[in-house]
Amino acid sequence: MNDILVDASAAQAGRPAPVVHLELHTGDRLRAAAFYDQLLRWPTELIDVRSGTYHGLGLGGALDGGIVECGLSSARWLVYVEVGEIRSATALGERLGATVLVAPREGPVGWRSVLACPHAGEIALWQPKRAAGARR
Repeated sequence: MNDILVDASAAQAGRPAPVVHLELHTGDRLRAAAFYDQLLRWPTELIDVRSGTYHGLGLGGALDGGIVECGLSSARWLVYVEVGEIRSATALGERLGATVLVAPREGPVGWRSVLACPHAGEIALWQPKRAAGARR
């Protein structure tokens, strides 16, 4: 039985999955926002979400970003990659040796999961919600 469906949007077409979001995880969101604003002129926008406060981060191009405050002593970036089907992509990552840190969960504009692999690091998978009848 094949319990892993291949991601039809990228894998079957032979295209690389696109990076769609960069998220900085830090112990001090305000200082991080000030640093990137002064260094690179990346503006932030305070966004209220169910789990607290989030800073949207303008990266100056098509890619967007954000800053999340959490209990880290050293800041790190998390890359979000778009997949066609979050559950099958997460399951495939697990079969390839990753640990699921965040199981697929729905948010206001899509679904996400986070995987960690000892030799490949952490990566977030993202499946956006699309309007009915929308095509890529």
